Amino acid sequence: MSVSGEQRILRNLRKSVETWNFQLMEKSVDEALKAGIPAQTIMTEGLGKGMESIGELFDQAKIYLPQVVAASRTVEGALKRIEPLLDNDDGVYNGTIVMGSVQGDIHEIGKAVCCAMLRGAGYKVVDLGADVSPDRFLEAAKEHSADIVGGSALMTTTLPMQQRMVKAASDSGSGVMMIFGGAPCSQEWVDKIGGDGYSASGAEIVALVDGLMERRRGTVRRFHFVDISIFFYRSCRMEV
Repeated sequence: MSVSGEQRILRNLRKSVETWNFQLMEKSVDEALKAGIPAQTIMTEGLGKGMESIGELFDQAKIYLPQVVAASRTVEGALKRIEPLLDNDDGVYNGTIVMGSVQGDIHEIGKAVCCAMLRGAGYKVVDLGADVSPDRFLEAAKEHSADIVGGSALMTTTLPMQQRMVKAASDSGSGVMMIFGGAPCSQEWVDKIGGDGYSASGAEIVALVDGLMERRRGTVRRFHFVDISIFFYRSCRMEV
């Protein structure tokens, strides 16, 4: 395929994310694969560029959470479309993250932003929703072979549930890493309870998870998306 033909496909991939156009994404991914465009190029030069644009628009308050989620789902759809074509040991996801608001906490807005950002950055995200017990977090982590579990507590009354999550993981012998966030949460608190990471806002979640995954694997991520975390408001408190 000519360079111009490849660039056209990549532009359409980017546009599919920017406009959360699922049909255009499916058509463009199929064209890219037929043309022999490497998966990494599809991710970084097509879909990843689209997420970069989405991040900029969000930062400028030109789009809002529903559009960010729609864009991330378009990226996730592309990943699922490509994954079956690869070897089983060479999947396109950078890792699997289980997310949820801790037991007793019903707040989900910030968590939804974090999930969208992680999906857009190439992670498989299992969103358990709100009011999730420590045991349910661990069950989901085992079921999905998760690398990291994220627990959000937006209220001071539910903050102790994060500590219970760490204890439950320790008691069960689970090797899954745990990250925490939410308005009353802090780095000091996460250090105290023995958590693996803390994010003060949704803006930091991708960088935090990237670092933990590299530490876990001892390798560089297979697909490195543009770091969209810099485009999200620090004031968007992480409800992981």
